[in-house]
Amino acid sequence: MAGFNEELFLKLNPPFPPVRLLQFDGCKKGDKVSLELNFIFFKQRWVSEITADEQGSDYFVFVDEGRQLPFMFTSWRHEHRIEQRPNGSVIIDRITYESGTKLFSLLLYPILILQFMYRKPIYKKMFRRGH
Repeated sequence: MAGFNEELFLKLNPPFPPVRLLQFDGCKKGDKVSLELNFIFFKQRWVSEITADEQGSDYFVFVDEGRQLPFMFTSWRHEHRIEQRPNGSVIIDRITYESGTKLFSLLLYPILILQFMYRKPIYKKMFRRGH
């Protein structure tokens, strides 16, 4: 859980749009994360609040929900679940979002898939044993 920190958060952001971190409190209930997304011709703020966190002997979970979102989203909920397995850990991202229209939500889906695929090698590098 300690690895889910500001350093990791910054590394997980894809090259576009560039992100400026304004606030990172952590991954506990009540914490806030605030970003500024730079879309070249305009900037958008993204503010999320950690609305739940839970830790067991072989897992931990935290949920962030959008409080102020960029234009493309009307709602955002992201559950981060990390489970200990015999050969390491598994990170599971469960995301629910809305964009205002079903068509636009469908168009955003492949972009989100690519964004989370971008994270996979970063997670592996940051969490490999002995790092």
